[in-house]
Amino acid sequence: MDDQPSKRGMTSKLLWLLVLVAVVVLYWYFRPDASHKVEQETRADALGAIIPDEIVVDLKDDVTPQDIAALERDLGIQLVLADQSGAGAETKLYVAHVDPARVDAVLEQLAKRPEVEVAEPDAMMSLSPDEEGIEVAEAPAHEGFPNDPLYPKQWHLDQIGMPQAWKLADGNGVIVAVLDTGVAYENYKQFHQLPDLAGLDFVDPYDFVGNSTHADDDHGHGSHVTGTIAQATNNGIGVAGVALNVKIMPLKVLSGSGSGSVAGIADAIRYAADHGAKVINMSLGGPFPSTVLKKAVKYAHDKGVVVVCAAGNEGRGKVGYPAAYPGAIAVAATQSDEATTFYSNYGKDIDIAAPGGNTTDGRGNRNNPDGGVLQNTIMIENGRSDPTRDGYFAFMGTSMASPHVAGVAALVVGEGVTDPDMVEQILKDTARKPHDRDYAADRYGAGIVDAPAAILKARAGAGGWQLALGLVMAAAVAVGARRRVKLGLAYVGGVIVGASGLFVLPLVAPSLSSATGVHALTHGLPAWTGSWLTWSALVPLLLLVVGYGAPRWRGLLAGIAVGVAANLAFFAVVPMSLAHSSVWLAINAVACLAIARAAMKR
Repeated sequence: MDDQPSKRGMTSKLLWLLVLVAVVVLYWYFRPDASHKVEQETRADALGAIIPDEIVVDLKDDVTPQDIAALERDLGIQLVLADQSGAGAETKLYVAHVDPARVDAVLEQLAKRPEVEVAEPDAMMSLSPDEEGIEVAEAPAHEGFPNDPLYPKQWHLDQIGMPQAWKLADGNGVIVAVLDTGVAYENYKQFHQLPDLAGLDFVDPYDFVGNSTHADDDHGHGSHVTGTIAQATNNGIGVAGVALNVKIMPLKVLSGSGSGSVAGIADAIRYAADHGAKVINMSLGGPFPSTVLKKAVKYAHDKGVVVVCAAGNEGRGKVGYPAAYPGAIAVAATQSDEATTFYSNYGKDIDIAAPGGNTTDGRGNRNNPDGGVLQNTIMIENGRSDPTRDGYFAFMGTSMASPHVAGVAALVVGEGVTDPDMVEQILKDTARKPHDRDYAADRYGAGIVDAPAAILKARAGAGGWQLALGLVMAAAVAVGARRRVKLGLAYVGGVIVGASGLFVLPLVAPSLSSATGVHALTHGLPAWTGSWLTWSALVPLLLLVVGYGAPRWRGLLAGIAVGVAANLAFFAVVPMSLAHSSVWLAINAVACLAIARAAMKR
C-alpha cells in the first residue's frame, strides 16, 4: 500500500510531461513554415515604372547608426527611413534620392557594401485601368438573411457558399490588413465613413503615401475591396460581405491615382505583420519582381500572416507580383458562370480562384453591372472620385477576387488555424471544381474557394487538437488529485464542453449547422462569446462556487475547468487576434487547472 502514493506521483509526473510535450508539438504543428512556392530569381533592374531618382536600400538588422552615417558619407547619399511611422526602424528599410545619372554607380557601390542586404531601384505599382465600376441603384429591403437590399445581386457571395458559411463562422475578431488606396472608414476633413462600413472595428490605420495616421480613400478601390472582406451584413442597407466579425487595418499604399512605390508597399507589409494582422490582402501588383517586396512577403509569412494577392489583369500566362512570391496566395478571377475571366492572369503559380466579375457584354462594352462584384464605395463619376459621397458600384478584376479569398482565410484563422501554410492548404483542399466547366489547374489553381467547406475542415482540425490537449490534461489532473470525488463520464463530458465542443457535429450532420445554439455546441466554452468573461478562468470559478455543495456535479465542473484550461492553452501557443495576450491566456489556463483540482476535493 505504501507504494501507491509514489506510483500515483510518478504517473502524474509522466502525464504532465505528456501535457508539456503536447503543447510543444502543438506549437510546432502550427508554427510558420517554409512556403509552397519555388524560389524565383528576381531582377532589380526589371521593375516596371522605375522611379529614376530613387533607390530602395535594405540594410542588415544589426547595422548601427554609425554604420549608416559612414555609408552615407562614403557614397554621398542620404538614407531616409521609408516608413515614417517608425515601423521600419527595426527592419532597416531606407530610401535614397540620387541624381539619375548616378543611380547605376551608386547601386554598384551599394552591392559591395557588407551593411547592405538589398539595393534596387524603387518602382511604382498601380491598379489596372480595367478596374472601374458601374454604379448600381439602391433597392428596397427584403426579408431573410441577410436583409441587405442589394444582396440578391451579389452572385459572387453565393458562388463561394456564403449563405452556408455565415451560419458557421464570423471571423472571431481576426485582423485583416487591406493594402490599397485606403478605406472610407472615418469622418475626417472631406472624407466620410461609408454607411455600409459603419459599425466595423478599424485598427492601426496608416497612410504610407502621405505619412499620416489617416488612411482615407480618395480613389474608391480600397473601400470596395474592404467591402468584400467585411461589409456590414444584415444591417438592412446596401450589400453584404464575407467575414462579419473581423477587424480591418486600413493601410494606404496607393495614391488617388492608383499608384504607389514598392518601398511603401514593402513597409506596409511589415507594418501589418508587426501590428497583429493575421491576413493581408493586396489587390495590386505588377509584372516584374522586386527583391525588397519578396523579402517583405517572406517577413509577414514567417510571422504567421496569410498573404493573399491578386494574380493580375493582363490576361497572360504568368502571375504578377507580389502574387507570384513564395508565401503569397495567388488568386485568379471567375465570372458569374464560373468560367475564369478574359482578363485574369493564369499559369503554374495560380493557387485558387474566386469571383472577380465581368461587367462587359461580350463585345467589349462596359454595360453589364449584374456581372460585376458589387460593394459600397465612394462616389465615382466620369472617372473622378468624390470622397464626400458614396454609392454601390459593380467592379471587375482580380482585385475583386483576392478579397473573397482573404475573407474566407480570416474565417479559417478565426477557427484557430493560424499557420499560413496550413490555412492555404485548407483553402486548396476544400476548393471545388467549377460547375459545368472544364477545370484547368493553370486557370483555377486548386479550384473555386468554398467558404463553408474550408470552415468545417479548419474546425475539425483545431477542435481535434483542443480536445486531445484537454483529455491529456484531464488525465494528468485526475491522477494527481489526492482527494478525489467520483468523476466518470461527467468529467469527460465537461472536458469536451470546455475544450472543443462537438466540433465534428457540422461534419456528420451539416443540416444542423444553422440551428440555434449550434455555434456554441461546436466550440469550446471560451469561444461562446468574444468577452473576457469566457476567455478567462471566471466561468469555471463561478460554476465551482455555485455547484461545490453538490458533490455529484463536481466531476462535471472539474471537467469544464480542465477543458477551458486546454482551450486557453491552445490559443496561448497558437495565437490569433483575440483581445487577450498569450500571457493572459496561459495564466488563466493555470488558474482553471487549480479550480479543477479544488472541485475534486471531497
